[in-house]
Amino acid sequence: MQDLKIKVFSDGAVLDDMKKMAKHDYLKGFTTNPSLMKRAGIKNYMDFATEAVKDFPNYSISFEVFSTDPDTMLKEAHKITALGDNVFVKVPVCNEKGELNTKVISSLSHEGIKVNVTAIATADEVKAATEAVDPNVPSYMSIFVGRVADAGNEWVDFVKKSVEYAHKLPKCEVLWASTREVANIFDAQKMGVDIITVPPAILEKFNAKRGQTPMEISKNTVDGFNKDIKQLGFSILD
Repeated sequence: MQDLKIKVFSDGAVLDDMKKMAKHDYLKGFTTNPSLMKRAGIKNYMDFATEAVKDFPNYSISFEVFSTDPDTMLKEAHKITALGDNVFVKVPVCNEKGELNTKVISSLSHEGIKVNVTAIATADEVKAATEAVDPNVPSYMSIFVGRVADAGNEWVDFVKKSVEYAHKLPKCEVLWASTREVANIFDAQKMGVDIITVPPAILEKFNAKRGQTPMEISKNTVDGFNKDIKQLGFSILD
């Protein structure tokens, strides 16, 4: 079994799931986004965020701005960061037109606000974002590896270059987002990524199956087949 050195965050917006995941000592933080909040049925964003910060004061936790207007984004970010010292403000790397939000990112970071630059899908975006942040203020670069790979795009060099750019700064960390499987945790760790955020469903697999040897997996799989065959009553030779 590989040692777990990478920081693991839980990705979601269900407080009960977050509390369940927090029982595991390896968990170091949480990430959320508007789509996850919609899926979770959140009715009031700031009420949810306030409750989450109260429940998890010792965990890093990220909340995203909603607006695409730069001035409004700044106002939203100030309101979010005021929730607690453990809060990172998520700012999309670009808007829906593909225009980079580096001015907003730079303004916030140089004010001392911890930013989580999100929705990153290229190494060039990482480069632009790392050039925008204050090197002495903590920041995350959230690279959406799963989404990039889902579209059939190359992702290995993307991760490597992202790590290279971010680690030029003393307080900038790379966060692997859109995790698809347990193996991604160790993929990210091997490639020097600092943090991986994982949905609770995948963390449940990690908790239940971590440490199984390949031979144990084979035996357990065959055992499952045999049980299903008996229940079905199938026969080939009769």
